[in-house]
Amino acid sequence: MVEKIYVTYNDVHKLCQEAGPRILSEFAPQLMIAIGGGGYVPARILRSFIKQPGSPNIPIQAIGLSLYERLPNAKADEAVEEPGHKVTRTQWLDMTALGEMENLVGKRVLIVDEVDDTRTTLEYAVKELQKDVEEARQRLGSDLKTEFAIFVLHNKDKQKKGTLPEDIMDGRYIAARTVKDEWICYPWEAIDIEEHDRNAAEALAKNAL
Repeated sequence: MVEKIYVTYNDVHKLCQEAGPRILSEFAPQLMIAIGGGGYVPARILRSFIKQPGSPNIPIQAIGLSLYERLPNAKADEAVEEPGHKVTRTQWLDMTALGEMENLVGKRVLIVDEVDDTRTTLEYAVKELQKDVEEARQRLGSDLKTEFAIFVLHNKDKQKKGTLPEDIMDGRYIAARTVKDEWICYPWEAIDIEEHDRNAAEALAKNAL
């Protein structure tokens, strides 16, 4: 049986609140890119904790990447999946809002996702964004460098299939929590949110014994 960790909306809020000051002091992003669908909610909550008084809200862009596949023997009412083998791009940056890729040149960009599991999705996101920005930088003939950082709610302590650049791993990779390799159930995946919260409360009470 797959072990599950139930994460509530309150948990997500507190993790973002905890990480916010560090992200603001060490990186101060000018743009956030949420990886869908798990990065959307954390990115929006996090923005409230890294907004500086008197400054406009940090823009949030969204990209859609899919790696997970449903387990073939899972029951119809079980949201149990396993990592797939190929990243599928379902959505990319919105140029109607962003203007053009050149607007990312020289910026500090924070990539947000809910979990770093195999690291395959994060690797794909970083490589593709770096490639697009580098092409834009060359078109501009600019010497400015775009810096990327990563924030995840949970990093699974396991062998990773994907890799990230050293400059990101060396101080620009922030995981609110590092956990065992267990299945994490996030509230936005729940069909019955009350049952989800009950499961979370029961697990908390059990661990307190």
